[in-house]
Amino acid sequence: MKMDRILPFARLLLKKAVSPGDIAVDATLGNGHDTVFLAELVGDTGKVYGFDVQEQAILATKQRLNNHNLMGRVILFHNGHEKVSELIPADQHGKVTGAIFNLGYLPGSDKTIVTKPETTISAIKQLLEIMAPEGIIVLVIYHGHEGGAIERDALLQYCQQLDQKQAHVLQYQFINQQNNPPFIVAIEKR
Repeated sequence: MKMDRILPFARLLLKKAVSPGDIAVDATLGNGHDTVFLAELVGDTGKVYGFDVQEQAILATKQRLNNHNLMGRVILFHNGHEKVSELIPADQHGKVTGAIFNLGYLPGSDKTIVTKPETTISAIKQLLEIMAPEGIIVLVIYHGHEGGAIERDALLQYCQQLDQKQAHVLQYQFINQQNNPPFIVAIEKR
């Protein structure tokens, strides 16, 4: 048996939840890799809503989507993910089947611009409200940067307190790796 690494496992979880015609959310665009992946999953009839506070991330994601001819499946917001329920149209609420967060900072950019526990938890709460049953939120938690441990601990505390009648929560990590390796928390709405 070969164990999935962190990012392949995140994608495996999303692949099980997101089908053609669905709505998906990339809560932290980064360089657009997950946005492209989600756009391929939702197909021509689905939609991906992407969020990022950095113009650099928006531009990189647009370029990557255009390179794959997928821009028509995606709506990008130069805004924080804590605005998810406000910016995703109300008629799409209840149809979101997958969301991904890559927490920390944008690779290759200003390392002082990082995700924050308050806005991330706010976005998770909103997504749980507007997701379809069995929809999944995947948090890829990078915690080796300044403030990363604070966000990690706040998220773990929040997720551990979610009522099991409302959500199943999984933690997936390698426990013998050095240098604060990233890990996954996946939340499946019941």
